[in-house]
Amino acid sequence: MKVAVLGAGAIGAYVGASLHRAGVEVSLIARGAHLQAIRESGVRVESPRGDFSARPFATDDPAEVGPVDHVFLGLKANQYAAAGPLLDPLLKDDTSLIAAQNGIPWWYFHGVPGPFEGKRIDSVDPGGAVSAVMPPERAIGCVVYAATEIAAPGVIRHLEGTRLSIGEPDGTISRRCTEFSQAMIAGGLKCPVEADLRNDIWVKLMGNIAFNPISALARATMAAICRHGDTRALVVEMMRETLDVAAALGVHPDVSIERRLAGAERTGEHKTSTLQDLEKGKPLELDALLKAVVELAELAEVAVPTLRVVNALTDLLNTGVSATAAAPAAAAGGGR
Repeated sequence: MKVAVLGAGAIGAYVGASLHRAGVEVSLIARGAHLQAIRESGVRVESPRGDFSARPFATDDPAEVGPVDHVFLGLKANQYAAAGPLLDPLLKDDTSLIAAQNGIPWWYFHGVPGPFEGKRIDSVDPGGAVSAVMPPERAIGCVVYAATEIAAPGVIRHLEGTRLSIGEPDGTISRRCTEFSQAMIAGGLKCPVEADLRNDIWVKLMGNIAFNPISALARATMAAICRHGDTRALVVEMMRETLDVAAALGVHPDVSIERRLAGAERTGEHKTSTLQDLEKGKPLELDALLKAVVELAELAEVAVPTLRVVNALTDLLNTGVSATAAAPAAAAGGGR
């Protein structure tokens, strides 16, 4: 089995290193100092479960890899539409795309019988731009419960969790899911194949939809948001509205709001990925986490006033961040 990890950052490199130690032929596609370090010394994983190293092939040119059986996508959802040139050299007729993203995926209504079957969600697939480069029939969903970070170029710090749940959009237990799951397990990870991955998507989204945007607006850690009475109440209301949307779409997450809050509070003074991106001046990955749920609420005719307000505020914030991030690139392009 051949696997390419496109976007070998914290999660991607961790998965790639784990698969490599299971004997899978893995190629990591990365860039910059991280790529250089992997080329020179491999990937070093520091984990409370035991440190280990792996030396998979690494490159910034997918043409050096060629067609593979599975592409594990470590990119952020807002990078998908532009990923076509990177993906093309990796694809053969039956290559699967295992999308390790937070929030609502572009394939959400693929393979689901009912009134919304095949419907495109514009927030995550604007104008069909993502589906054009990542056809939904190639997609295998993936919900990541592991937490990792890049401690230094080529060094991944594993913080907690080893579970990455995967599943087919149509709910079948396919051969391609089973073989990937077995390889992940052989590499020391948990990788259950779920017949109803959408349940996992909404369970994780309950936390992301509230804590990620609030953390960016308030510049606050998860524990701080939980300790502050008004923001804690805001989180509860956002979670309630999210569960209303999920229920209208036929999904009933098997976790309570109190349990999700308790889990978030236990993470302590943790900065969400959205807050980290804001502090680095990077565009915020909120379309899949928040805007898509507001779009789904409209589709299902569910009132979500709190989600709408927070979406409006963070959308304005992201507009400014994106404009600032784009300015240096435009200046670097020259001009008169």
